[in-house]
Amino acid sequence: MALRLGTIVDALGGDLHGDPELQITGLAPLESATPQHLSFLSHPKYQQQLAASKAACVIVSPQMQTQALARGCCIVVDQPYLYFARVTQLWRRTHRQDAGPRIHPSAVIDPAAQVDPLARIGPLCVIERGARIGAHTMLASRVTVGEDCVVGERCILHPGVVIGADGFGFAPNGPAWEKIEQLGAVRIGNDVEIGANTCIDRGALQDTVIEDGVKLDNLIQIGHNVRIGRNTAMAGCAGVAGSANIGAGCTIGGGAVVLGHLTLADGVHVSAASVVTRSILKPGHYTGMFPIDDNASWEKNAATLKQLHAMRERVRVLENKIKETNQS
Repeated sequence: MALRLGTIVDALGGDLHGDPELQITGLAPLESATPQHLSFLSHPKYQQQLAASKAACVIVSPQMQTQALARGCCIVVDQPYLYFARVTQLWRRTHRQDAGPRIHPSAVIDPAAQVDPLARIGPLCVIERGARIGAHTMLASRVTVGEDCVVGERCILHPGVVIGADGFGFAPNGPAWEKIEQLGAVRIGNDVEIGANTCIDRGALQDTVIEDGVKLDNLIQIGHNVRIGRNTAMAGCAGVAGSANIGAGCTIGGGAVVLGHLTLADGVHVSAASVVTRSILKPGHYTGMFPIDDNASWEKNAATLKQLHAMRERVRVLENKIKETNQS
């Protein structure tokens, strides 16, 4: 299976420097590409790999055109990484195998659910009563969409996704816990992609909301009544506790945690493994983690941290004494 280089450029644009009849049999990183592969240079810091690459052709920015031409064939575009993403889409469309039945025979769909005729439902999926699945949305194997939950158009839900399990709500009753029935649902907008085994809980009273264009990685937990704004992206193993409100265009790094009832403004970027313990109302890049260290050093630093409050109080006392001395 191959694509002409000229076919790729005709479909996606770009300034081709090389033979349009060249046959591309695959896509690969610079370091592992062969003379039949198309590759890309996403950042100038990888110039060394560019010079050494055996790729048939490399996608580069105008700033890297001279270096790329010294190596051989190239496609020059303003955003190489974005162009490469579109090449992968073209490759998938061109090489897609028969997708099989629109609704797999093993899927279980309640008669009161609504599945758009253009949606695709994979093996062992469960779509419960009152749920709605929009046009061109694809549910991979073992996806569960709970009662009354809504998934918009052109969404992709990867294997094992659970939409609309009960939120974690319990009221203390002496030594026991009393369940709070979760009466809301989950509403997912258009063009949302949700990674494998990610769980989005239904709301307690109001709905949990995932707005258009949100991208969620694998193994993410979204608590009840959370709202995630348009085009926000979250990496694997992140967790968002109940009733947090995350703005549009945010990024949450892998393993990061956002505590409940907090607000993150539009354009907030949280580093991996950070714990967000307060609302962030100004766009920017935020990090909150304790750097890794050998265990003995870490224990000493942790012990010191425990003493900071007492040290602060002693400093305040000393400051007040200095002020009194200066005033007398």
